[in-house]
Amino acid sequence: MLFLGDVVRHGLVAAVAGACIGAGSMAFAQEPVISGKIDWGLWVDADGCQHWWADGGTEGYMVPRRNPDTGKPVCTRQTSCLTESADAFFATASATLTAEGRARLEDYFRNTEAYSYSVIGHTDSRGSDADNQRLSEARAQAVAAVAQSVGAVVESTTGYGESQPAATNATADGMAQNRRVEVLCKKG
Repeated sequence: MLFLGDVVRHGLVAAVAGACIGAGSMAFAQEPVISGKIDWGLWVDADGCQHWWADGGTEGYMVPRRNPDTGKPVCTRQTSCLTESADAFFATASATLTAEGRARLEDYFRNTEAYSYSVIGHTDSRGSDADNQRLSEARAQAVAAVAQSVGAVVESTTGYGESQPAATNATADGMAQNRRVEVLCKKG
């Protein structure tokens, strides 16, 4: 039986199609006829475990990605690797990075060894809900753009506006804690 990991390593996409077409038989009477396109890729489940998948349009399948040395599934966990005040990177009510903020982020993404990143933006409660939502999304996008500019893989960007405060919005200190950017990392 041929597994998708073998297909990816050896580029035998036609063999996968043949294996799918001839599933259940021990040998082929003739070369398989392939029509259409076989899509394949890597899917990460909620637990961070990776799975190879292939789909020819009629029937598809998925197998766990395994470490060739240990045979164990390849799983990565997403953890918080940076939570920084947005004030360190942006001017008030702005999604434009300061020069110092951009330099700090470039250094961070160049030197943090992670498989991929997710960037999340938050605001305090000043301003309208809609404005805070837009600002948090724009700030997350700005940080993600810096990560991508230095070759980091960004899986997602999300803005939560003022909906997930870390502290009270009744004090200046609390509002400062709520204006933040979080970076989640997946490390192998």
